[in-house]
Amino acid sequence: MQLLGSYLKHHHTDTELVELIETLMLACKEIALQLREGALANIHGSAESTNVQGEQQKKLDIISNDILKQVLLGNPLVHGVASEEEDVPVFGNPDGRFLVTFDPLDGSSNIDVNVSVGTIFSILEVPPGLERGSAELFLQPGRRQVAAGYVLYGPSAVLALTTGKGVNMFTLAHTGDFLLTREQVKIPPSTGEFAINMSNQRHWEPAMRNYINDLLAGSEGPRAKNYNMRWIASMVAEVHRVLTRGGIFTYPWDSRDPQKPGKLRLMYEGNPMSMLVEQAGGLSTTCYEHIMDVQPQKIHQRVAVALGSREEVEALLQYHRETPSIIQQ
Repeated sequence: MQLLGSYLKHHHTDTELVELIETLMLACKEIALQLREGALANIHGSAESTNVQGEQQKKLDIISNDILKQVLLGNPLVHGVASEEEDVPVFGNPDGRFLVTFDPLDGSSNIDVNVSVGTIFSILEVPPGLERGSAELFLQPGRRQVAAGYVLYGPSAVLALTTGKGVNMFTLAHTGDFLLTREQVKIPPSTGEFAINMSNQRHWEPAMRNYINDLLAGSEGPRAKNYNMRWIASMVAEVHRVLTRGGIFTYPWDSRDPQKPGKLRLMYEGNPMSMLVEQAGGLSTTCYEHIMDVQPQKIHQRVAVALGSREEVEALLQYHRETPSIIQQ
């Protein structure tokens, strides 16, 4: 089995990008260790604070965020980082080449019940012509990502990574190394699995309700096929299942906060997961357009997400083309 760094270098990945990815993995290994200690280290439970999104933070949200910031900003290649848990970007080396955005611990509501969580990351280059040290540097569409991935902390810690040359998976070994375990991952084009939070059904657009109702109708319905539903409430775990065996995962717009285009964050979740999914042959959309084509307007911008097996995502898009939207523009 090949080591992460050796594999990337063998496939002619930019050497500075390899160095940055290896730095990221140092932070993720530390997060994995903290998670393994769990209640023994008194790191479960609420931190009794909220993040910039107004969401209740867990102790491990803060710990993971601090680990990533400290490790990444210690690398002179990093000009700045932006986190779901931070109000504004934090800057490092004024001459650094890269920008990193991350969700330090996706699915953290699952921590106390010992269900899989993960770290999501996206790497961009500092664009020319803009003032360094400015949040505007981060406002690049997902097509400009030079790498993206996640580390799933489950029964094993697994890195799913793309540098624009397909998706590969590496498993954290007892030696502390990430070793190649799946090469050139491909998402099956068709599927019989979907993942959505059904408790929100009454708040969805008519197109989404129609689509899910037709899936639930099974072989007797218009889709003429039986489907199974899955829901873990951790985007990392949901996308990992999609990459592993196919499926569709969606977190759509809903009417409870109609001014927001969706629940998930474009920069920290939508773009990196979209790059992975599309590099593996799937599709990733807002239900109306490709997520990576969205031009960010602000660092904590939200977006609706529907991603996974190509044929199923295309079917969902057709439902949205055929039914008038109620989203307020």
